Amino acid sequence: MLQIPLWKRIVILALCVIGLAMAAPNFFYNTVEGHNDALSKQAKGEALSAEDTQALDQWPDWLPSGLVNLGLDLRGGAHLLAEVNLSEVYASRMKALWPEARSVLAAERGTIGAVRRVDGPDDQLRIQIGNADQMPRALELARTLATPIVTLTGVGQDDLAVSGAGDILTITLSDAERQATDSRTMQQSLEIVRRRIDAAGTREPTIARQGSDRILIEVPGIGSAQELKDLIGTTAQLTFRQVSGTSGNPDANAGLGNELLPSSDTEGLYYIVGDVPVVTGEQLVDARPDTDQNGYPAVSFRFNATGARQFGDYTAAHIGEPFAIVLDNEVISAPTIQSHISGGSGIITGNFTVQESTDLSLLLRAGALPAKLTFLEERTIGPELGADSIRAGALASVVGLALVVIFMIACYGLFGLFASIALLINIGLVFGTMSMIGATLTLPGIAGIVLTIGMAVDANVLVFERIREELRNTKGPARAIELGYEKAMSAIVDANVTTFLTALILFVMGAGPVRGFAVTLIIGIVTSVFTAIWVTRLMVVAWFARRRPKTLEL
Repeated sequence: MLQIPLWKRIVILALCVIGLAMAAPNFFYNTVEGHNDALSKQAKGEALSAEDTQALDQWPDWLPSGLVNLGLDLRGGAHLLAEVNLSEVYASRMKALWPEARSVLAAERGTIGAVRRVDGPDDQLRIQIGNADQMPRALELARTLATPIVTLTGVGQDDLAVSGAGDILTITLSDAERQATDSRTMQQSLEIVRRRIDAAGTREPTIARQGSDRILIEVPGIGSAQELKDLIGTTAQLTFRQVSGTSGNPDANAGLGNELLPSSDTEGLYYIVGDVPVVTGEQLVDARPDTDQNGYPAVSFRFNATGARQFGDYTAAHIGEPFAIVLDNEVISAPTIQSHISGGSGIITGNFTVQESTDLSLLLRAGALPAKLTFLEERTIGPELGADSIRAGALASVVGLALVVIFMIACYGLFGLFASIALLINIGLVFGTMSMIGATLTLPGIAGIVLTIGMAVDANVLVFERIREELRNTKGPARAIELGYEKAMSAIVDANVTTFLTALILFVMGAGPVRGFAVTLIIGIVTSVFTAIWVTRLMVVAWFARRRPKTLEL
């Protein structure tokens, strides 16, 4: 006998209702999008315009408001391919190292003679000493400037390579440090670009590293590539400020000469900081993950000469007091000053993990781009082209759906109608799932949905053909339906598992359009198996229990 327990029926219907409810906002895309934008502004504490207030009222807060994000090819926007000039970072490191190297060598001027910098490649620091016969001592002094590299690939190596020839002392970055510097620079550039774009409120940007020194940037909904370039060029505001206290009240009175800034990692915590910075991010030369005297993760930083003097004077007068590291008007860290920090370098300690120290060093360096970006490729995709793509994709989907429905009803009659209803529910579940996870729909993604429409009825075809075969074997209608679902299950699982694995490989190994196609295909496979096996079966069982037919016409 055909039996589906009540609890299974409730679960099946509940999943269908939830999925379709999550997909429903996409039918009112512009209205819900305006509501979400206004809600985002309200959450950030920004002033709402009359249009924003009206948009908030146009969609009830208790209804789902998740949308399928439209990709660059559907929404229009800007595409950039930028190259990071890594050589600038090497030159900057050597330039910042010269004052410290001069100080160390000048301390023994009586032995090695006068020192002066001479011209050389940008990625080298060349120093001429007065007494060439004292080069071994000069090399010994210069090697004290090197520090161990804190990376898995650079364990046991120093960050500087020191050599001498004649009266010329040459300092360069070691190969391991160059590799680590390249990685940090690319991470920093990605972080800065992402922060700048996120601050503009754009939706679902694609920011990814390509190759060793390039960044792919795609931002849907932005006006032009030039607008995107201007946005990326904006400098983040990094400052080091005195902390006067903390508060849990966002409206607390900070007092004269102070301001109230939120903590970036502790919700509800606000710091009262001085409105005049002690040091700014423009004076920060470098920040890197490091370890403290006990071997725990920490972050080391270094200022230029001006910043070193200002920071040294401040720390000498405020030992035992916290100071705030402020990035874009948010306090990202508030360590306590343990001792007088002289020489322009210091270390931030705390209960950091290795990942947290790496992230903090990235944020500290995120005040400005570490190297110039050269834009190798730029494209602006107009919204009209995106609208045309949406119309073409929608037309293809509707035509494909109509042909599949006609075929199923023509071949299987009432059971084909059940399969067609399940197919419509399946499409709704695809969009509902994509809305819940915030997936981005691209033109290849539409192709994945069209393919899902064609594949979704495969399981029904297998089941219906198996029922036909059981009917030919003189089985009764109830037994034929039951055996049809049981014996077709292995073929359904096999076909969909292999397709799922293929789509998963496309998602993991692919990029851009390929991943967009894989996402919709993976979701479509899962939802189509659910609708074919359970939703269609539920409709067939409900119909059979009501009609009790003596024969089946498939």
